[in-house]
Amino acid sequence: MARPHLPLNALRAFEAAARHASFTQAANELNVTQAAVSHQVKLLENRLDVALFKRLPRGLLITPEGEALLPIMQDSFDRMAEMLERLETGRVRDILMVGAVGTFAVGWLLPRLPDFQARHPLIEIRLSTHNNRADIAAEGLDYAVRFGDGGWHGTEAIPLFEAPLSPLCIPRIAATLREPADLTQHPLLRSYREHEWASWFEAAGVHATPPLAQGIVFDSSLAMMDAALQGPEWRSAHPECSLDNWPAAPSASPSTCTLPWAATG
Repeated sequence: MARPHLPLNALRAFEAAARHASFTQAANELNVTQAAVSHQVKLLENRLDVALFKRLPRGLLITPEGEALLPIMQDSFDRMAEMLERLETGRVRDILMVGAVGTFAVGWLLPRLPDFQARHPLIEIRLSTHNNRADIAAEGLDYAVRFGDGGWHGTEAIPLFEAPLSPLCIPRIAATLREPADLTQHPLLRSYREHEWASWFEAAGVHATPPLAQGIVFDSSLAMMDAALQGPEWRSAHPECSLDNWPAAPSASPSTCTLPWAATG
């Protein structure tokens, strides 16, 4: 991209003056005179042919044009300062911002990160976990991973792999079951996605209302897994992302019926 001559001194003076709403305080920060800051801002206004401030007796009032320019300047100077700091401290690495649901992060992603870091030592991954709908722009993410069909408005979704939904419980309970309908005799833990159990029963050919446990709705499969270990309840889960997380009491799934969910990024 071809760039015109950028008046860096003028832009720096504008950013500091806008942040402080004062030429004097901007001058103190930049270690120059108040007149020098005012002059640089005036040069920038002349170049852009717009007023960036209204000069008031007791300070400055930024104009709409100045408000449009300010966040761009602040982001640019912040990024330059961060890179200079990284260069000075020898931390020249790319940062990859990834958001993922907790079950996927713990059960699938984290075990694979050491290999990724060994092959890409100059990439620093910053991982955030929650189950809300990902807002990539607002959260500053490069990528987000969610379970679903990828039909999310305003995003480009790429299927990663199939992650079928299947019931899980401790082996002691599984040994007492002979067919999917037997699950109706046990309280079932559920996530905030209320349709999961009903959809699974329908796919398994069981025409009954799922006996969902009352009182707690989980937003994390990991927490629901711990709850199942402490009681006789069943839970639904994505086995690829959860089986390794039951070391104290291995999980079992006697039914072969699964729902075709997918992990999508």
